[in-house]
Amino acid sequence: MDYQIQRLKVLGAGIFSLMLALGVARFAYTPLLPLMQAQAGLGLAEGGWLAAINYTGYLSGALLAASISDLVLKDRLYRIGMVVAVLTTLMMGLTTDFTVWAVSRYLAGLSSAAAMLLGTGLILNWLIRHNHRHELGIHFAGIGLGIAGCSVAVALMSLWLDWRAQWFVFTAIACVLLVPALRWLPAPDTSGLTRSGAPMHDDPPSPLFLRIFMASYFCAGVGFVVSATFIVAIVNRLPGLEGQGSWSFLAIGLAAMPACIVWDFIARRTGALNALILAAVLQIVGILLPVVVGGSLGAIAGALLFGGTFVGMVSLVLTMAGRYYPTRPAKMMGKMTISYGVAQILGPAVTGWLGETFGSYAGGLWFAAAMMGVGTVLLVLLKIVDRRDAQAAAGVA
Repeated sequence: MDYQIQRLKVLGAGIFSLMLALGVARFAYTPLLPLMQAQAGLGLAEGGWLAAINYTGYLSGALLAASISDLVLKDRLYRIGMVVAVLTTLMMGLTTDFTVWAVSRYLAGLSSAAAMLLGTGLILNWLIRHNHRHELGIHFAGIGLGIAGCSVAVALMSLWLDWRAQWFVFTAIACVLLVPALRWLPAPDTSGLTRSGAPMHDDPPSPLFLRIFMASYFCAGVGFVVSATFIVAIVNRLPGLEGQGSWSFLAIGLAAMPACIVWDFIARRTGALNALILAAVLQIVGILLPVVVGGSLGAIAGALLFGGTFVGMVSLVLTMAGRYYPTRPAKMMGKMTISYGVAQILGPAVTGWLGETFGSYAGGLWFAAAMMGVGTVLLVLLKIVDRRDAQAAAGVA
């Protein structure tokens, strides 16, 4: 029983770390963006640049995670990142200076990488080492909980509080989330053995597989970041949906909460690559529904489909990385996230430019869907490469 309690606490540390670093420090900005544009003088293009700077920080964290093999150092940086997540949330409410906001968004990006890559890698290593099923569905529920929680909080707080006071409330919430995120994750075991005494071996994919995988994940990054960053502003600007954007963001979070667990089950039945292809196709539909169908039905249905797929894709990709590199999962996770992170820098900047040029963010959704289409084709190609690699390995054996 104590052993199962320890497993739940480790998974809980991951959930709370993602709620803190991804939900509060990173994505509270999305539902607060329209409020900051209305009350704090933040422009359309500036809003896009702040998002791009946030993802630059995330990319920097991915580069760092990909370069580190020492589990003890990863654990230390993870814990520093969680404290930074709290401080960057506080910074957003202290000023209207764009430079300070930019510094806050960059550091928040670093902290989100600490949770997403270092924390996830440490947790996956713990699960594999203790002979648990190495799936991350429960862990990644923290992203959906964070997004949904931030949406509800902003919708409620906006009735009484301005943008600045809401950032201060989020800082208090971040302080509460910090405690289990730090206390429930044990210090890493640096031995090369599982709990049963079996050795842990890495089984890396071929270089061609990895290159195509990274390219497809880049496309997924564009598809994710445009909707995740601008969905509230996009829906608010659609005819007849003024002021309804926060409900779309809430729908994304609600759909994301159980999504990773569902996609774990799908991957068990179909294989991880088939599950990724299915998720990518459904995500394209979710991205386009708000502009193709329109109205509240299109906005909510699109948000539910998007929320139910993007976090599932991330979970499947990072779980695959852990299976290839059980002794150092954050290393491949970092490489994959570099491609995802580059997309998250370019995506908001392009969407902000499209919004400034055409007076609407809707063009960004078409851009995101097109990139997801390319990524889906690459995933189909990846199946062919995977089959070829398996046949080559069997021939050698």
